[in-house]
This record gives sequence, C-alpha cells and structure tokens, in this order.
Amino acid sequence: MKEKSLIRNNLGVRLGIITLLIVGLLIPSVMVSDLIYDRQAYRDQAIQEVTGKWGQAQTIAGPVLSVPYEVTLVGPDNKSYTQTQYLHFLPEELKINGEALPEVRPLGIYEVVLYEADLEISGYFLQPDAAGFNIPPGAIRWKDAFLAIGISDMTGIRDLVEIHWGDEILEYNPGIESRDVLYTGVSAPVDLSTSRDRYPFSGSLHLNGSDNLMFTPVGKENTVHLKSSWPSPGFAVGASLPDSREVSEQGFEATWKVLHLNRNYPQSWSGTRFALGGSEFGVSMILPVDHYQKTMRTSKYAIMFIVLTFTAFFLIELLNRKLLHPIQYLLVGLALLVFYTLLLSFSEQIGFGWAYLISALGIVGLISGYAKAVLGSLRLTGIVFGVLAILYGYLYVVLQLEDLALLMGSLGLFAVLGLIMYLTRKINWYDFANSGISGGTKND
Repeated sequence: MKEKSLIRNNLGVRLGIITLLIVGLLIPSVMVSDLIYDRQAYRDQAIQEVTGKWGQAQTIAGPVLSVPYEVTLVGPDNKSYTQTQYLHFLPEELKINGEALPEVRPLGIYEVVLYEADLEISGYFLQPDAAGFNIPPGAIRWKDAFLAIGISDMTGIRDLVEIHWGDEILEYNPGIESRDVLYTGVSAPVDLSTSRDRYPFSGSLHLNGSDNLMFTPVGKENTVHLKSSWPSPGFAVGASLPDSREVSEQGFEATWKVLHLNRNYPQSWSGTRFALGGSEFGVSMILPVDHYQKTMRTSKYAIMFIVLTFTAFFLIELLNRKLLHPIQYLLVGLALLVFYTLLLSFSEQIGFGWAYLISALGIVGLISGYAKAVLGSLRLTGIVFGVLAILYGYLYVVLQLEDLALLMGSLGLFAVLGLIMYLTRKINWYDFANSGISGGTKND
C-alpha cells in the first residue's frame, strides 16, 4: 500500500515512470522504422526482378576509337617479350538526338517505370595522331583498330546496332576487345591504314531501360537533345544540368551542351591512364512520390509525438487534479506507434495522402475515445482531441514543405514549449511534489 501511495502522490516518482515509459517506447518505434526499411527493400527487390529482365539504368558512352600497338618489355628473367597495348581517341564532335518512351508497369501493389529509348548518334573523328605518344610508327596496327560504344546494360538492346562509318556500314558485335576505357558494350573493326582528314559516323541505338538515362560526353563538343512524355523528370542525377529544358504535364524536352573542358580526361591517351567515370549527365524517370520515404520521414517524429501527447495528459493531471495510471500512458503511447504501421500499410494501397488522413483520424478518434473513458470529462477529451488534431495536421504541413521542414518544426516546438511554460507559470512545483495529485473524475 505504501508503494502504491508513493506512486499516486509523489510527483517526482510519476515523472520518473512517465520518462521510463517514453524511453521504453523507443524500442517499438525503432521496430517501426525497421519495418519501413524492410518493406522498401522488398519493393526494390521486386522492381529489380523486372528491370533485370527488361533493362536497368542505361549509360551510353562513346563511340571511342581504339588502336592497338606493340610494345617490347623486359621481364624479370631479363628476357624481352611483346605486349599489345592500345591508344584511345575520342570524337571531335558528338551529337545525340533521342526520345524516351516511358511506361508505368504495375507490379502487384508496386509500380515500376520502364522506358524505350530511340537514340540517333552522329559526329566525326579527326585523323588519329599518335605523334605525341613516342611510339615507333611500325608498331601501330592501324588496320586492326576498332570502334566501341559503351552500353551499361546489354540486356536492354532491342535491335542490331549499325553505324555508318564514312561510306561503310559497321555491324557491331557484343563485347569490347580492350577494357581500358569501356567495360560493357559493342564494338566493330575499322581500318585506319588509309589516312583521311576526318571520319564521320552516324547511326542509331534502340534500348530498353529503367530509372535513369545517362550520357558520357566523349566528344570535344557534345550536344544531346532528349524528349519524352514523362512529366516528372529529374535532371540533378549527373555532372551537368541541361542548358535548356521545358517541362509540362505532356512531358519534357531538354538539351545539354558540354565541352571537353568540362570533364577530367583528354581527347586521346594510351592504356588505362584515364577513365570516363564521373562526367555522365542525363535524366531520371522515377515515380515522383515515394510513400516509403515519406513514411520514414513521418516516423522520425514518433518520439516527439509521444513526448508531447504524454505532456498533454500530464498537464491535464496536474491542472485538473486527475490521476492516470502508467498503464494508461503506455496504451496511449502504443496507439501513437500504431499510427505508423497503419500509415505504411494504407500508403502501399491508396497512396500517402489518403493513408495519412485515414490513419490520423483513426488514431485521434481512438485516443480521444479512450481519454473520454478514463477522464470522464467532455471538456478534457476535447482538449486531447484538439492537441492530437493540431499535431497530426501540423506534421502533414511540415512534410509537404521539404525545404522549410526544419524551420517549421523548430517554430512548432518553440510554440509548444512557450504554451507549456505559460500554462504552468503559476504552479508551485514544491507544493505539488509534496501534496501529489488526488484522483477522481467528474462528468461534464
């Protein structure tokens, strides 16, 4: 009986118990976050199964002109041997004009964005100049050169790749003889034994892909024009933003103009001295609303909701001489956490906005009804309802204002703290600590 009286009447003990409850509720809140990650990973795995067969994010690099040459080396046993190495030359001009045809394909409760890209590639190479590489002229095998185009996911190739090389038509084969520059793609042999001023090329690529469509600026001057009916493109996925773009509900058009000065590799080199990575640019075509990301952002406010709701109930105890049991606090805290599982499960079916409304109304109604039963007062129940409605409404506004989320959240916490300080400004905490909180209910 003495311990029971201590819990009922000692304010410090009650605050300690409420604090322990808040700390204990951190465990299920972490479990909720893990559940969101698991569902997101399951979604990504399901999408990966589709894109792995259709075509994943595509990066187009090339064409790159490679010329083999022989070099004599001395081994550890002081015996000389011959090794084949490669000179690599990039085009003087590269133009790509293309269209991406998107398709949103349902995958159970998920959706995946796929596209078909039709690309027209043109440009020209100058006559390769090997004078600066200090290679004996007889060691260079000009007739064994090859032209390569890098394609990140070969699964997505829809048609045979043909390139016009001057007056010839090159039919490409899979694979690249040298992996100095490009790892995956197609290549075709070209004969450079007859010197020309320039080597013009043109051709087309027809690819399947998903998520991103990227281009590598291998030309000294690069111009890429891309259009699509996708209304929500993302252009911040690469090293360069488009010089011009038009985005509407009917789709987008974008044009990039990139110089060789905007990248970190030259127009020619030997071996693996330079790499093309890091200079890609392009567009992402993903679904604009990711309810998993929004649900995860929402769950980060779980501890704040628990603290503020417990504070509201404690102030009701304090200012109205009501008495709540720690188990009742625990049930309210668990109800607040159930909101996030409801939000997650509903958002997978009907989208984030409606899921948030339904989940918030359900939890606010549940806790308000419980408050009416345990407090026995319509007035106090109205206060609980108002506090929860304001919290969930304010959180939804904060979630919509991504750039101002921190500012709005800070202002909200400042306002709440100011309100609590105002309501408790005349309380003699020493008197409450000594006298405790007497129980009893009163119906309004």
